[in-house]
Amino acid sequence: MKNSSYRWVIVAAGGLLGCVAIGGMFSLPVFLQPIARDTGWSVTGISSAMTIGFLAMAFTSMAWGTLSDRLGPLPVVLTGSIVLAASLGLASIATSLVVFQFVFGLMVGGAAAAIFAPMMATVTGWFDTHRGLAVSLVSAGMGMAPMTMSPLAAWLVSNHDWRTSMQLVALVVAAIMIPVSLLVRRAPALEKGASAALHAPAEPEMTLAQALRSPQFIILVLTNFFCCATHSGPIIHTVSYAISCGIPMIAAVTIYSVEGLAGMGGRIAFGLLGDRFGAKRVLVFGLLAQAFGALGYVFVRELAAFYAVAALFGFLYAGTMPLYAVLVRENFPLRMMGTVIGGTAMAGSLGMATGPLAGGLIYDTFASYAWLYVGSWIMGLGAFLIIMTFRPVPVARTTVPVPA
Repeated sequence: MKNSSYRWVIVAAGGLLGCVAIGGMFSLPVFLQPIARDTGWSVTGISSAMTIGFLAMAFTSMAWGTLSDRLGPLPVVLTGSIVLAASLGLASIATSLVVFQFVFGLMVGGAAAAIFAPMMATVTGWFDTHRGLAVSLVSAGMGMAPMTMSPLAAWLVSNHDWRTSMQLVALVVAAIMIPVSLLVRRAPALEKGASAALHAPAEPEMTLAQALRSPQFIILVLTNFFCCATHSGPIIHTVSYAISCGIPMIAAVTIYSVEGLAGMGGRIAFGLLGDRFGAKRVLVFGLLAQAFGALGYVFVRELAAFYAVAALFGFLYAGTMPLYAVLVRENFPLRMMGTVIGGTAMAGSLGMATGPLAGGLIYDTFASYAWLYVGSWIMGLGAFLIIMTFRPVPVARTTVPVPA
């Protein structure tokens, strides 16, 4: 496995699949106003499909991960790719808001979840060395979605009506994801079975039930929830906050782009640091820094200051995310990677779902976003304190008998 060049094909496939899947889901903000103008549906009602999508991702992540453990990742990501493309096509012909919310929210969100946990689990199984870099590259591919699929959606909807544009996005999703998913393979250690186990690194001896009840799993789930709750509100509401500070909308939108570009660098840097200094140590530092990065928004009013905080915050929050998969691989058996990573992804999606609602309620109540960022700081400190309690799972090292 260590010398297999195909493992980098798996990384490339994971990054591309994640980019297109997340990009398909995150095309909704681009289509939001055109859909509202054409249908008369409320902006709140349309955008709520995104919240439903996050919840659908949360509640299907573990199921998709478990299926990938049992059946292998190929049938799972292939199914997710087909369902995602079909769901976007169906959403484009929805004639009522309820149908749109169901199709785009539940179906698109649930299908997108079929990519993240299975691919992260697969990549961790292919790598004994450079594991942090590998999962960071897959995560970086997913982070490319706002810089690739979103501009594509914007270009399409500027030249066509939203229904035609969404259908074209569905075709792009199908044309890329279905062929690429056919490249995905199980990790060699799982394909070769018991014969490879003698030569594989020692793993903890536990059942799936024991893993899901372990303090290590519970700590990772709670940490990921608090971590994603920390950055969800700032990601969703910072453009609105900048506009409320008097920054023109076109300039305010570029803050999000700066955050995304910095996040690309953060993913790679944290992956390399995780390989060099250990995933837990780097994650602890990243979570503490992320908390104060979120708080930094409270003190900015000018565009240059927004850019500076967005670059720092994007670098930090994006950098922390791939390290959870590395910690899972270091502490749980390879055969249950999909389920365990799916569980942490579920917690992260639930954390992400808090941001849109919390930010709106805070702004409506106080006519200010300041308390959103203070709340994010508190959630970030919570994530830091929780991960500080993490202790590695003891590994029972077996001894292979030596022939007489």
